Amino acid sequence: MNKFSKIEFAILTMIVAIIFISEYYYIILKDHDRAIFIGLWPPTMVGLLIYFNLKKNN
Repeated sequence: MNKFSKIEFAILTMIVAIIFISEYYYIILKDHDRAIFIGLWPPTMVGLLIYFNLKKNN
Protein backbone atom coordinates (compact mmCIF):
# COMPACT_ATOMS: atom_id res chain seq x y z
CA MET A 1 0.00 0.00 0.00
CA ASN A 2 2.98 2.32 0.48
CA LYS A 3 3.79 2.16 -3.23
CA PHE A 4 0.69 4.18 -4.15
CA SER A 5 0.00 7.77 -3.25
CA LYS A 6 -3.45 8.64 -1.99
CA ILE A 7 -4.52 10.13 -5.31
CA GLU A 8 -3.29 7.09 -7.24
CA PHE A 9 -5.19 4.79 -4.91
CA ALA A 10 -8.32 6.92 -5.35
CA ILE A 11 -8.01 6.80 -9.14
CA LEU A 12 -7.50 3.03 -9.11
CA THR A 13 -10.56 2.66 -6.88
CA MET A 14 -12.61 4.76 -9.29
CA ILE A 15 -11.39 2.64 -12.20
CA VAL A 16 -12.57 -0.57 -10.52
CA ALA A 17 -15.91 1.05 -9.63
CA ILE A 18 -16.43 2.22 -13.22
CA ILE A 19 -15.73 -1.29 -14.51
CA PHE A 20 -18.39 -2.71 -12.19
CA ILE A 21 -20.85 0.01 -13.20
CA SER A 22 -20.24 -0.81 -16.85
CA GLU A 23 -20.85 -4.50 -16.20
CA TYR A 24 -24.04 -3.62 -14.33
CA TYR A 25 -25.37 -1.66 -17.29
CA TYR A 26 -24.39 -4.44 -19.72
CA ILE A 27 -25.62 -7.49 -17.81
CA ILE A 28 -28.46 -6.27 -15.60
CA LEU A 29 -29.95 -3.31 -17.46
CA LYS A 30 -29.17 -4.62 -20.98
CA ASP A 31 -28.12 -1.12 -22.04
CA HIS A 32 -25.19 -2.19 -24.20
CA ASP A 33 -24.37 1.18 -25.76
CA ARG A 34 -24.14 2.96 -22.41
CA ALA A 35 -22.11 0.09 -20.94
CA ILE A 36 -19.59 0.27 -23.77
CA PHE A 37 -19.36 4.05 -23.45
CA ILE A 38 -18.76 3.82 -19.71
CA GLY A 39 -16.36 0.89 -20.19
CA LEU A 40 -14.09 2.97 -22.41
CA TRP A 41 -13.15 5.33 -19.58
CA PRO A 42 -11.03 3.00 -17.37
CA PRO A 43 -8.35 2.36 -20.03
CA THR A 44 -8.16 6.10 -20.64
CA MET A 45 -7.75 6.78 -16.93
CA VAL A 46 -5.05 4.09 -16.61
CA GLY A 47 -3.22 5.58 -19.59
CA LEU A 48 -3.29 9.04 -18.04
CA LEU A 49 -2.11 7.64 -14.71
CA ILE A 50 0.83 5.92 -16.43
CA TYR A 51 1.66 9.07 -18.41
CA PHE A 52 1.69 11.30 -15.34
CA ASN A 53 3.80 8.80 -13.38
CA LEU A 54 6.35 8.61 -16.20
CA LYS A 55 6.41 12.39 -16.47
CA LYS A 56 6.87 12.68 -12.68
CA ASN A 57 9.81 10.23 -12.71
CA ASN A 58 11.69 12.08 -15.47
